[in-house]
Amino acid sequence: MPSAHGTLPWSPAAEHPELLADATADAVASCPSAQVAPIDDTLADTAAFCAAYDVALGSSANCVVVAGRRGDRETYAAVMVLATHRADINGVVRRHLDVRKISFAPREEATGRTGMEFGGITPIGLPSDWPVLIDRAVLEAGPVVVGSGLRRSKILLDAADLAALPSAAVLDLASPLA
Repeated sequence: MPSAHGTLPWSPAAEHPELLADATADAVASCPSAQVAPIDDTLADTAAFCAAYDVALGSSANCVVVAGRRGDRETYAAVMVLATHRADINGVVRRHLDVRKISFAPREEATGRTGMEFGGITPIGLPSDWPVLIDRAVLEAGPVVVGSGLRRSKILLDAADLAALPSAAVLDLASPLA
């Protein structure tokens, strides 16, 4: 039966900085429950990862980077939703960030601004001025799997650690996929 732990060999993340992006390694102490496990980097995408490692989709939290604009002001943010949900980027997220236009950040901008690999971006270690918007369902999921900043590993942690990040806000910003 799929679970948050799946079949991976989890270890304390703070003891394995080689499995974390530099910014993530620098910030992982802020998430005391964080554990890390190596994975095949060709299986980093959510559906393939969950199938290969017996991780429940409802325990996998995706992090997407959005870029919003109002006049000359540009705002970047991370949005966390369960793999079983879809974020309301153009509604709830746009209004919360108080921007007129919003879109997913282009790959090069997301990776360049975070120092993380595309497909492995995590809220742990993002620039300190970026809001981290977390869907309430992520918090209700309990332990969740998120990226590590690298495609070759994943982090398992209690979702409450995500909500405790300095720039985190918990919102009702997603709905279950049909």
